[in-house]
Amino acid sequence: MRYRIAGALAVGLGLAAVAVASPVQAASPNIVLSEVYGGGGNTGAPYANDFVELYNRSSGSVSVAGWSVQYASASGTTWLATALSGSIAPGGYYLVKLAAGTSGGAALPTPDATGTTNMSATSGKVALVTSTSALTCGSNCSTAAGVRDFLGYGSANDSETSPAPAGSNTVSVNRSTPAADADNNGTEFATAAPSPKNTTSGGGDTCGYPSPRIRDIQGAAHISPKNGQAVSGVRGVVTAVGSKGFWFQDPCPDANPATSEGVYVFTNAAGSAVVGQDVAVGGTVTEYRSGGASSTNLTVTEIATPTVSVVASGRPVPAATVIGTGGRVPPATVIDDDATGDVETSGTFDATTDGIDFYESLEGMRVQVTAPKAVGPSNSNGEIPVIGDTGTVRTNRGGIMIRSNDDNPERVILDDYILAGSTPTGVNVGDTFSGPAVGIMDYSAGNFKLDLTAALTRVSGGLAKETTAATPAGQLSVATFNVENLAPADPQSKYDGLASVIVTNLAAPGILVVEEVQDNDGATNSSVVDASQTWAKLIAAITAAGGPAYDYRSINPVDDQDGGQPGGNIRVGFLFRTDIGLSFVPGTAGDSTTAVGVVNVGGTDKVGLTRNPGRIDPGNAAWASTRKPLVGEFRYAGAPLFVIANHWSSKGGDDPLFGRNQPPTHSSEVKRAQQGDVVAAFVSQILAVDSQARVVVAGDLNDFEFSVAVGKLISAGMTDLPATLPDAERYSYVYEGNSQFLDHILVSPYLAAKSYGYDVVHVNSEFAVQVSDHDPQIVRLPLP
Repeated sequence: MRYRIAGALAVGLGLAAVAVASPVQAASPNIVLSEVYGGGGNTGAPYANDFVELYNRSSGSVSVAGWSVQYASASGTTWLATALSGSIAPGGYYLVKLAAGTSGGAALPTPDATGTTNMSATSGKVALVTSTSALTCGSNCSTAAGVRDFLGYGSANDSETSPAPAGSNTVSVNRSTPAADADNNGTEFATAAPSPKNTTSGGGDTCGYPSPRIRDIQGAAHISPKNGQAVSGVRGVVTAVGSKGFWFQDPCPDANPATSEGVYVFTNAAGSAVVGQDVAVGGTVTEYRSGGASSTNLTVTEIATPTVSVVASGRPVPAATVIGTGGRVPPATVIDDDATGDVETSGTFDATTDGIDFYESLEGMRVQVTAPKAVGPSNSNGEIPVIGDTGTVRTNRGGIMIRSNDDNPERVILDDYILAGSTPTGVNVGDTFSGPAVGIMDYSAGNFKLDLTAALTRVSGGLAKETTAATPAGQLSVATFNVENLAPADPQSKYDGLASVIVTNLAAPGILVVEEVQDNDGATNSSVVDASQTWAKLIAAITAAGGPAYDYRSINPVDDQDGGQPGGNIRVGFLFRTDIGLSFVPGTAGDSTTAVGVVNVGGTDKVGLTRNPGRIDPGNAAWASTRKPLVGEFRYAGAPLFVIANHWSSKGGDDPLFGRNQPPTHSSEVKRAQQGDVVAAFVSQILAVDSQARVVVAGDLNDFEFSVAVGKLISAGMTDLPATLPDAERYSYVYEGNSQFLDHILVSPYLAAKSYGYDVVHVNSEFAVQVSDHDPQIVRLPLP
């Protein structure tokens, strides 16, 4: 949900402009006076000459041959005419150059007509007349025969309804919405810096829109070139309406794909426009950053404190830009490869090769993903990550893999922000939809999102939950499973679901490394650290599901020192079976602060622990606000087995992949690398005593198989089993549509040489209905 600070709003809907008393003369059907400047060449003047600018608000070309622009003083009756020639294209401008002052200034653009009239900067009257005959009227010229449009400014004694504001040497009198004419100088004109435009300045397309166009506001950049500036008369067709504003888009795009043709108008109110209205918008261009100024999110360009005039209704919305085959193909691997730091100030922008620039170039526009496929499950926020008909390495089950050189910029997230309920629920990885995904390209919470404007229906891909093979006789299975903040107060259905996974899908492993077990009062922030009730309830649920009677080992943490949900005191531990010849080696159990040591006990076993179970170097700064690893010595088939349970620091605080900092800063990696050093050193101590020791390191390492942190364990001689899988199978977790490994099982050289069986059991991460957000994994080890 987007939250914004309220701003001033003036919106007129259903009328061409603000309602006023009806003028006597009908509005000009085509050519209007759009800008008048009488300060040319005066002290401080930006231009050397006075000028009058015309605009064609019609849909056809209009000849002005034989017409004239005429000027009289504020109360005068003598009119000075400048003859016109040629024609004005629809949406085009026409520049009439008049007298110059003596104090200099810049030259005007090439004029379309030239005269010698010296106008007043502050007050006067200007008439557009369909002949070259000078007017003879004094105070009623706005309704005189042949007058196509009329402007009285400053203290003029004649005007359309009321005079426009006075100009000066430094500001001109501008029509706020050139395409609209309500015959009220006082409400339709304002003062602004002079901006003379001729017949070669913009316009000329079938829309006939004035400058600035939406693309001029968006620019080929992440920050608008007009950020902080006031704009007026910005035209487009309303494409979607949200709870705090609306989107509108120029239906006549230019040939530059890097500049978006759509933009958001922040009105801070619902129902502020109607889809299909052709509107003219004025306001201030701003850049809204969700999360606040210090956030690493990108900004969204919008027009704030708007005035909105409806020029027409019932217009067709612009066609949606197709992402994928037959349209614009997103980059396949690169999010950004040429910025170093903040992309908003880097000066680089490549909408062809950089994914972050590709989507920025579509911000605010209607977009279509023709054949969307879910690469992540739907969530409670109405979001579904999808890809179109492009994509790099796909998983065997329909997802898309994250790799060391590929963060999958082709992903986009469908959202129901505009149309509540437009994204279906219950979507699993591999599901498709009833039609194309069409909506507005938006950005929030670190991701580009396609806010749907038409509802989709889920088409099931038939994804089934996996079940691993039974453990053969003579082998011991070791599994790891993050049970996601398990607490006694959780509903029995969660315990039953976890038990079903453990008994059925994991085939009741001999040893189960468990992460995220909370204390007996869960997230209540008390002094309680004991988790015996949580363990007991899980064990009971496993037995009720037809599983064996598990025992457990764990060490309670120091209160509020191991991170995770405040008050929960999550920890790691072991569930293990005693009905298969497996035992936990007797010994003195460690406590929360005592470090376990490795000793040479001689004999056949060689390696022993000073505490069993014991925490590995719990006082090391690497484990601050993090779960301390737990080692346990088991015995199976007459031989010892050392299992180290882990839950390393999370990726919280890292920059988002589509954030303003490129490449993203992954600050959490530093701590996990330190944690890898600690565990690797402990493994090395064991292997130094017995190079044939049976060691398993398992758990949620919160990092990828190609990470520095996991590499520390590999350097200590461990084999990372996830890295042995083909690319299409390397995942235990799905985050924002990226399938990835966070959970690992690593084995020592002796075990790696065995004919082991390894399996990631996909039962959670790809599914909308989950008992945890992680998939468990299991290794079956021939022992001894």
